[in-house]
Amino acid sequence: QVQLVESGGGLVQAGGSLRLSCAASGRTFSEYVVGWFRQAPGQEREFVGAIRWSSDSPFYGDSAKGRCTVSRDTAKNTVNLHLYSLKPEDTAVYYCAASEYGPITVQNSYKYWGQGTQVTVSS
Repeated sequence: QVQLVESGGGLVQAGGSLRLSCAASGRTFSEYVVGWFRQAPGQEREFVGAIRWSSDSPFYGDSAKGRCTVSRDTAKNTVNLHLYSLKPEDTAVYYCAASEYGPITVQNSYKYWGQGTQVTVSS
């Protein structure tokens, strides 16, 4: 069992940046892909990016491509999502999730989910 906790969300002005973190307890991330998804009010949850812990290989979706970076911190056993040049349309609840197998852009591939952290971008 893996418990995930996101942190780092908040209110930021357009053009600003934020760093979200995903911490795991129960197990390390060593055998997982850790992904970030976001869900805006009234919209479907969408894939933002992910990293395969074992190879430190990131992969990005189209939603924030070029404006985000996914990285791992091996000392803290966390996965970070840096968001840059934020826009009001980036406002959403951001979730991290862990997957052992399956297509990394697909929600159903992820077995464990955090509770989410709110990011609000003001114009």
